[in-house]
Amino acid sequence: MSASQSRLGFVVAGLLLAIFVASIDNTIVSTAMATIVSDLGGMDKFVWVTSAYLVTEMAGMPIFGKLSDMYGRKRFFILGIFLFLLGSVLCGTAESITQLSIYRAIQGIGGGAMLPIAFTIVFDVFPAEKRGKMGGLFGAVFGTSSLFGPLVGAYFTDYINWRWIFYINIPFGIVALLFILLFYKESMEHSKQKIDWWGAATLVGSIVSLMFALELGGNEYAWDSAQILGLFATFAILFIIFIFVERKAAEPIISFKMFRVRLYGASTGAALFYGAAFITAALYIPIFVQGVYGGTATSSGLMLLPMTLGSVFAAQMGGVLANKMPYRNVMVLSAIIFIAGIVLLSTISPETTKWTLAFYMFITGFGIGFSFSVLGMSTIHSFDMRQRGSANATMSFIRSFGMTVGITVFGIIQRNSFTNGMTDAFSGGSGGAALPTENVRQILTPEKRESIPAEIMDNIIGALSHSISTTFMWSIVPAVLALACVLLMGNSSMKELIERERMQAGKLAKGK
Repeated sequence: MSASQSRLGFVVAGLLLAIFVASIDNTIVSTAMATIVSDLGGMDKFVWVTSAYLVTEMAGMPIFGKLSDMYGRKRFFILGIFLFLLGSVLCGTAESITQLSIYRAIQGIGGGAMLPIAFTIVFDVFPAEKRGKMGGLFGAVFGTSSLFGPLVGAYFTDYINWRWIFYINIPFGIVALLFILLFYKESMEHSKQKIDWWGAATLVGSIVSLMFALELGGNEYAWDSAQILGLFATFAILFIIFIFVERKAAEPIISFKMFRVRLYGASTGAALFYGAAFITAALYIPIFVQGVYGGTATSSGLMLLPMTLGSVFAAQMGGVLANKMPYRNVMVLSAIIFIAGIVLLSTISPETTKWTLAFYMFITGFGIGFSFSVLGMSTIHSFDMRQRGSANATMSFIRSFGMTVGITVFGIIQRNSFTNGMTDAFSGGSGGAALPTENVRQILTPEKRESIPAEIMDNIIGALSHSISTTFMWSIVPAVLALACVLLMGNSSMKELIERERMQAGKLAKGK
């Protein structure tokens, strides 16, 4: 193996580690939230722990993507790792929910730089014929970390200490930082350009307003309260200003011209709807296992393994197929299988066996897995090195936005369905028992289940199971919309890039 190949191997390892720790973090924290609140207090403020991370991560994605196009990937990727590690250390030392929320915001800024730039670097350093394989590898890591988070979070919470869900990032992050510092050599030349400060400010302001409206609405404030309506209004005003500013800016943070490219527009649309539908499985299958089957937090996390295996296999397979056929053909297969998986999940009930559920999860994971690798490649396909960062970061931002909206919308659907089911089940008194008002996760812990009479427990399980299957039924809608976007992708393929790069290499050779 040559020195250049060895150096490239270390770069890939550093990027993979960075993607793993950044994408697994949020799901780990969500799993441990109940324990964190019981330790630090602040039940009325715990929503800010998740909100702070998501807001800063989403706001940072398009900004760092654009800056990496203008001034180089390496400096902003290193900045992202540093901020993420700093936030991780601080989170582990937090003594209150308020402190933890502030430190999570720092983590989020780092994550907003790491994720999109890592995928973009792959396209910079690998020739077209190898990007399919590498895209599959990176997509597999992204899918694995996204789905493996609940299991890791449950393990650390149950057997070690919740603070280690943050400390565990440090050794991985340091190794990634060293690998990129020592081995990644940028070849792209950069020229100083004017930064779109107005675009950045209005984008961040609009995202912050929308995210807090979605996170706080229905929790701390009613949806029709002045606070939530004010946040939505602020989002609308700032976003309109952002669009106006971006149309006039010389170097916009998000170039709307990119969306005129058919492949890019369709790919980002598919990413939006894939994210909205996919998040339901990641969130509600562990709740189903713990609540209906009576498992622990760790066993409920283990139930995601079939979905993880399916997504990893499909991500690798998608990268290989993208080298041989149009992106659209691969993604049509993906969308059809994904819809089938969601349809199967909408049929689950207390009578569904664990093996049957595992099969449904594998099908769903196999369907979503293609998107982790193929959409990353199709998004960047039409752009050169000076636009790839912005293109990839915008797609990542839109996918995260879809997941966030999905969490909110499907959370409302599940909560309302569960409440209605509980009301119906206990309206007759159910043996004189009152309607349980505790959080469902607390009700269905093994300790609580033992103290609840069997008749009442059956009613709770029935209401919970129906609410989750109903949620999956509604998530078929974005899955079908994802298929509609995929059908609009056109016939572009990785073969075009391979031929283009070979022609350019031939011209350079003749010129010499």
